[in-house]
Amino acid sequence: MNHDIRVHPPSNSVHNPRLSLRPALKSYFNKPTLLKIFVFCFLPFIISPFLLSYFNNNQRGKNSEMVLLSGYYNNSDVANVDSSENDSVPFRETGYVCSTMGEPCISCTTFNILAPIYKRLDQKNQSVRESDFRAFWLARNKKILNWLLYERSSIICLQEFWIGNEELVHMYEERLGAAGYDTFKLARSNNRGDGLLTAINKEYFKVLNHRELFFNDFGDRIAQLLHVQSVVPYSRNQNDSVEQEIIIVNTHLLFPHDSSLSIVRLHQVYQILQYLETYQRENKLSHMPVILCGDWNGSKRGHVYKFLRSQGFVSSYDIAHEYTDSDADAHRWVSHRNHRGNICGVDFIWLRNPLKSRKPLKISWAEAAFGIIKYQLKKVSLADNDAFAFLRAGNNGNNITYSAFCDALRQVNLTGLSYGLSFQETKDLWVQADTNGNGVLEYEEFKRIWDATWLRHTDEDCSLADLNEGVAEEAIGFAVKKAVLFPREAEKGIWPENYSLSDHARLTAVFSPMRLRCSKQSL
Repeated sequence: MNHDIRVHPPSNSVHNPRLSLRPALKSYFNKPTLLKIFVFCFLPFIISPFLLSYFNNNQRGKNSEMVLLSGYYNNSDVANVDSSENDSVPFRETGYVCSTMGEPCISCTTFNILAPIYKRLDQKNQSVRESDFRAFWLARNKKILNWLLYERSSIICLQEFWIGNEELVHMYEERLGAAGYDTFKLARSNNRGDGLLTAINKEYFKVLNHRELFFNDFGDRIAQLLHVQSVVPYSRNQNDSVEQEIIIVNTHLLFPHDSSLSIVRLHQVYQILQYLETYQRENKLSHMPVILCGDWNGSKRGHVYKFLRSQGFVSSYDIAHEYTDSDADAHRWVSHRNHRGNICGVDFIWLRNPLKSRKPLKISWAEAAFGIIKYQLKKVSLADNDAFAFLRAGNNGNNITYSAFCDALRQVNLTGLSYGLSFQETKDLWVQADTNGNGVLEYEEFKRIWDATWLRHTDEDCSLADLNEGVAEEAIGFAVKKAVLFPREAEKGIWPENYSLSDHARLTAVFSPMRLRCSKQSL
């Protein structure tokens, strides 16, 4: 049987008014509406300082990154790193898709993707680099990969590829490999952290050979050479087809921090061309196109450009847009905004077709080197007579001796430095200049160099004419169908402020095969 159990206070207890209020207060605060108001309205304000203190003390490093990340992506310059490209989808509008059933085409993309170790996030604090913030470089490189895989060029040549980061390397190799590319990477010497990546689409080419070039010079620069063969045979004539072989080079030349370093960049190109000649000779290769891709760190007005033109190469972008080598066309387009804020066109896809008329390499090299000597002398306002006197170095005779010539080169920082001309290269230049071989340079020989009468090159190609009498050679080359820069503003010589995918534009060129025929008279 249940009974109510009641506990009475001791009889000797003193009455307390506060105790008598407890039931009333308990009943008051037990009301649901008031409790909810307290929990949802007042409690957060009470505990929030403690929570903020906890997170600040225990996750300070992570919070600082997220605060910077928030500001970074709220910045209109970065929020949509490819916003300037949204209306410029490559090849979708143009229709130059290489896998169509029409005329067979190949495409080539070169892109300096700006290694995170070089990308500055704060202009006031140059030490803050993107490489310190995984979220930044990962998002940017994912977008770069998305664009590259959307375009699906037959050949992809990347510079400033962050080889020092295994996660980024794995991401590129995995995604490009899954898309059907063979990838080849090469790190710069002396653990610089970045390097080159070349990707070959297996639908179009199979790689026959791959070589690595180390310049071992002042800038720890490198180059890749890939010898590839077309998967689909090219028709040489109505009764014959051939799996065409091509040589591809990817490189990134030294940045010209000082004008005296121009000789280093020129020498890097000379080494590439020397290696090309050696490779073709040793492997008994002939009559094949050569494509040079990369960041050449020099404009159309520079010595490297003129040197490559003298060796039969043409700039694909300039050919596609019918631009000439004149000063009027020198700044029609840009492809780079450097860390100094200057904009210029430095990214090229060079093409040299087989059977191309060109000068011997050694002569072209001498001409280009003398061009730099002339440039250095003109920098100090030396006219031809003054320059001749400077090179003569006080010699009483009206000629320049070899010792005076070497001393003058040393004074303009072209020899005597770790990156200058070697003894043998200086001797070779002298031999080229001393045309009569008498051991001194007369004024007429000097004027020949100074007036650059030997610097003229020819663009004569073997023609596409019908096969007529006197034919000695025929080969397959390429015609430039189209070339485009992204962002598209770069094609007008403008660098868009809202583009932050890189400090370089992407350059893509489309080529179509063509039959070349040369007569005996033109060889």
